[in-house]
Amino acid sequence: MIPVSSSLSWLGADILHLDSPHLTRHGPMELGCYGGRSSVGAHKNEDAALLWYDPAGAWEWAMIIDAHYSAQSAALILQTVAAEEAVIRDLLAQPVADAFAGLQNYLVSMFSAASFRIQCAQVHGEASCLIVARKDNFVWWFAVGDCVAYVFHPTYARLGEYALNQRRFYEWIGHINTFDLPVPCFTSGVRQLRPGLSIILLATDGLLECGTRPFEDSSALYETFATAASTVQGSIDLALWRVHEEQGRDSATVIAWENDCTTPSQV
Repeated sequence: MIPVSSSLSWLGADILHLDSPHLTRHGPMELGCYGGRSSVGAHKNEDAALLWYDPAGAWEWAMIIDAHYSAQSAALILQTVAAEEAVIRDLLAQPVADAFAGLQNYLVSMFSAASFRIQCAQVHGEASCLIVARKDNFVWWFAVGDCVAYVFHPTYARLGEYALNQRRFYEWIGHINTFDLPVPCFTSGVRQLRPGLSIILLATDGLLECGTRPFEDSSALYETFATAASTVQGSIDLALWRVHEEQGRDSATVIAWENDCTTPSQV
């Protein structure tokens, strides 16, 4: 049985969060939503998010979606993945050596299904979709499009490494659909977490493409979250208010949480 309290779904078209960031704590995870500044023309929110976690702390799952032209593609992806919660939780309960491979195979099969692709052809617009899961001392991602995920850790930061994935343009799920191609285009990967405290973060492009674009410099985003006196919640709030100050018109959505890796790394 799925614990209701360990699942959170949000569709921006239902709750816009214009002009002021809204933060929601969900177990170990934080969701920050900002629909843009209405004084510069923001009037809709086409982002979406889905957060799950294991109450015993074995894993977390986060999905973030950024649609355009309408929120229909975001709603379709959100509904389709949410309907598979029980199966995905079962996959995440497997040993880590099997869990991520099982997730990727299942997602590709689900998005490639004829019934899903028919529904995609009927929506107005398309969306980027990014999924990140943490299990044990590893983090896995699956990305279509230009949403971005980060792992912030001082060891990585000293080497200038912040992002898990590279943003990919002209990749979507929806009316224009990468899963209609003979070979679908997406990126995925796994990283081993370093010993100590890491922050895992997902963001839609509204966080990056605003005003002077301060957070396109990943080191600036890292510094926002790495301040010793700051909490994850406080850092998200600070980042989203910066988007507001930068006259952000596009929606900006952030999911972030901490993970304390106590098992020594093998390398």
